[in-house]
Amino acid sequence: MAKYVSEHTKFISELMKKNPQMEEGQQKGRALLWDKQIDRDAQRGYQEAEVPQQGYVYQNDVGPTPGAGETNRGG
Repeated sequence: MAKYVSEHTKFISELMKKNPQMEEGQQKGRALLWDKQIDRDAQRGYQEAEVPQQGYVYQNDVGPTPGAGETNRGG
């Protein structure tokens, strides 16, 4: 019984046969964007310095609301 091969798999296989240098380019692109050495101390510093995000990110007023218990409806 024949094994099913999707059209997508056939296309990629043919593309790789026509362009054998493509895999090398993919590996270079991955190394450029993803395979990086991480500075763990700097990463820890960034996480410690992170400021908590307010509940509604589009609100500019991040300070306490004027008047205890009152609502500021802007009008």
